[in-house]
Amino acid sequence: MAYDLYVAICHPLMYTIIMKPSVCFRLVLVSQLISTTDILLHTLMLPWLSFCTDLQIPHFFCELAQVIKLACSDALTDDIVILVAACLFAGAAISGIIFSYIHIVSSVLRMPSSEGKHKAFSTCGSHLSVVSLFYGTSFGVYISSALTDSPRKTAVVSVMYSVVPQIVNPFIYSLRNRDMKKALRKFIGKTVSLL
Repeated sequence: MAYDLYVAICHPLMYTIIMKPSVCFRLVLVSQLISTTDILLHTLMLPWLSFCTDLQIPHFFCELAQVIKLACSDALTDDIVILVAACLFAGAAISGIIFSYIHIVSSVLRMPSSEGKHKAFSTCGSHLSVVSLFYGTSFGVYISSALTDSPRKTAVVSVMYSVVPQIVNPFIYSLRNRDMKKALRKFIGKTVSLL
């Protein structure tokens, strides 16, 4: 989506030529291949671990980091693979998003009209909010699971990761609608006047 916005804002007249169906298909295919590789990498490492009997996973869902913590055997290799895979795959995705947004912001700042700047920033703002929310909560899950041994605290963070973005996404994307923006400004104005 960041690449799509980059092309739409930085090369608007070339958009239909650049973003033809074959390019969109390749972008989806690469995304699926990276996701499948990451999942297979983690899944194929699990059978090499040995687990004690009668284990209960005290977690919201069967998260990889929590499963590895339950292993009786040494899980250092798994931890290293998880760290390297996260750095490679998430790092590449975040780098692509940052690269796209650097070019988008520089293109928008060169626009002569303030109306064009406002429209471009409002278009990108919702996507950037959703991306920040997704990466922020997922980063929080992995940091909290690394810092705490309490399964209960990690479960609360996992619920936040899996529930909050899905609840907030429709609201964020609805803010692109003028009527919704107007209603939100009116609501905030009334709330502030009551304080």
